[in-house]
Amino acid sequence: MYVVRDLTKPFRVALQHFPAVLITGPRQSGKSTFVQHVLTKAPYVTFDDPLNRDFALRDPNGFLDQFPGKTIILDEIQYVPSILQYIKMRIDKDRKPGAWVLTGSQQFSLVKGITETLAGRIAILELPPFNLNEIGPSRRPLEDFLWTGFFPEPACYPEKRDLWLKSYIQTYVERDVRQIENIKDLRAFEIFVNLCAAFHSHEFHPAHLAGDCGASQPTIKAWSRILEASYLAMMLPPFFKNYGKRIIKTSKFYITDPSLVCFLTRQPAAESVLRGNMGGAIFEGLMVCEAWKAFLNHGKTPSLFFWRSQSGLEVDMIIQARGKLWPVEIKLTSTPSVHHAQPLDLFKEMAGKEAANTGLLVCKTDRPINLPGKNTALPWFDFPDWLADLIK
Repeated sequence: MYVVRDLTKPFRVALQHFPAVLITGPRQSGKSTFVQHVLTKAPYVTFDDPLNRDFALRDPNGFLDQFPGKTIILDEIQYVPSILQYIKMRIDKDRKPGAWVLTGSQQFSLVKGITETLAGRIAILELPPFNLNEIGPSRRPLEDFLWTGFFPEPACYPEKRDLWLKSYIQTYVERDVRQIENIKDLRAFEIFVNLCAAFHSHEFHPAHLAGDCGASQPTIKAWSRILEASYLAMMLPPFFKNYGKRIIKTSKFYITDPSLVCFLTRQPAAESVLRGNMGGAIFEGLMVCEAWKAFLNHGKTPSLFFWRSQSGLEVDMIIQARGKLWPVEIKLTSTPSVHHAQPLDLFKEMAGKEAANTGLLVCKTDRPINLPGKNTALPWFDFPDWLADLIK
């Protein structure tokens, strides 16, 4: 079963304008399936295969000579970074658009090598796991999405969920982390990953984690960057009119897939996720990460923030799009009220002309409801369409 991905259009556009296109993203997000489905006639080579990897390392020109004049898909390119220099030389001789399609998972070294070698010759797109629209809400219970998550394998085959998540985390820690950065104490890193899940949808304070992990604050900060680089986590910076403050102030931390949060925090069953003490945080994370994915699926850099007033009122997410700032509150309630709109109005007052007229409350209502101050309560299952229309 193939699920059509929202990244398809930006990918086709990139193929028309750049000699090379890189599809990156988290491991097991469907990158290989995606490029092969869009480019059904292109030769496909994966460097997960040690024979291909050895050939490309020993004789890069001989390896590339196998595919004269063809669009070629080179999967898991991070295993053979030295071949990028030979691809560059071939692009400089023939800048035919869409000739080279590369995929890879480890963002740190991969993107650094790509930008240094193929600058100006390559478009970089990021493929996250499924979003709600790709797998179709179709009035499925919200807890089903939170439990199985959005990675293709458990999302399409829920019976694999427990074993898949266990194996994914184990493989991530034991294989991927070693490739991204040489972490000597993997046990301490495992503890760190588990503790991070408990901070999902909260401000990220390295000092709170350092003692429990037996690591220094600089180490905790470095480890958090590893989670971001591998797309397992994202940081939502605070909104300030002063741009410099956005950089130095504390961000909120989100694990990008709700099934990982449920698994790492030992949620007992799908039915209990929303009733537990982390229900609101997991729901908030789902909606924030939907916005993050919407930007990536349009080939754009996410422009997302949160905002907190001096009096302590908070807007969960500020979306910067169409030249405006769109405030979005996220509440696990089926009964939206005037009280929920107060932070939206306060933000719009503070931001002035920069703010959009409309504020949004994403919640569990079954239909859109108009709230005072030109605010709207929107059902969670309508939020993906609202995002797609806003960001396109």
